[in-house]
Amino acid sequence: MRNIKIPGLIHTASINTIFCIGRNYADHAKELNNAVPEVPVVFNKPINSVTYDGAEILIPENLTKDVHHEVEMVVAISKYGKCIPADKAMDYVLGYGIGIDVTARDVQSKLKEKSQPWTLAKGMDTFAPIGNFVKKEAVENPHKLNLQLSVNGEIKQKGNTADMLFSVPALIAFISEYCALNKGDLIFTGTPKGVGKISDGDIIKASLGDNLSALEVSVRAI
Repeated sequence: MRNIKIPGLIHTASINTIFCIGRNYADHAKELNNAVPEVPVVFNKPINSVTYDGAEILIPENLTKDVHHEVEMVVAISKYGKCIPADKAMDYVLGYGIGIDVTARDVQSKLKEKSQPWTLAKGMDTFAPIGNFVKKEAVENPHKLNLQLSVNGEIKQKGNTADMLFSVPALIAFISEYCALNKGDLIFTGTPKGVGKISDGDIIKASLGDNLSALEVSVRAI
């Protein structure tokens, strides 16, 4: 584990494994012509993809020409658990924050054509910006939170966690069947519709709930 702290929970945990959920909003699955999944689609981002509020998303132009934003609620895990029952899953939540699953869409499309994992498209440096996290006690219901993302002041994504196909307890239970969860693990819970391209010079703002968590990053091509 690298000593990378969870913003807002820096005295509680460092980031460990990053789990991400694909196609967890039906409208997003449909906008990319993907089938709505019957079980969660799970992939990982490496720790080098993490960056924070006020930082930059770096786009390596020699590798990708089509990078997209995907705003998501991110769940931080509080303690070790394996085969966690869904009715006990919320006991393993430390807190919630906003994040962006940055995706090199052209790279992902090529990988999908070859039935290869998405790691190279999802895991480039700075491709997982996260905002501050609040403790779970500050959130009355994580399944009734607004998500919003704007690019250069124009709202591009606007959704609500009520529309997730798989709830937070369902995701924790599912993932922990296959992989033990540990303190400091993050779960990116999926994105609503409206994903789109970002470019050099863009300013991206994202938020969760009523000022629970916020994030602002700029984009720089390298």
